[in-house]
Amino acid sequence: MDVDAVCRAIEEREAEWISLRREFHRFPELLFDVGRTAARVAQLLREYGLEVQEGVGDHFGKGVVGVLRGGKPGRTVLLRADMDALPIREIEGREYGAEIEGGDACLRP
Repeated sequence: MDVDAVCRAIEEREAEWISLRREFHRFPELLFDVGRTAARVAQLLREYGLEVQEGVGDHFGKGVVGVLRGGKPGRTVLLRADMDALPIREIEGREYGAEIEGGDACLRP
């Protein structure tokens, strides 16, 4: 494996991934209400050329699985991430702050 090539590929996408993180931050979704986030993740995985399965999971059925097949047989790697936001107070003034009425990221009365 060419570690330098992997590092270069990551660096080339750094601005794109920062932008995505900020996009997800602007539109937070709590608990099982992650429809927008799940759809966006599925769209991105397709754009990256992965096989995508949507509606995965017994609990609330909004999981997304992306499968990247290698060219050789061998071990499998699994990456898992949560899509729901935490109900926290937003730090005001950030350009990528949550666009939730009242200015709080997912803060519900």
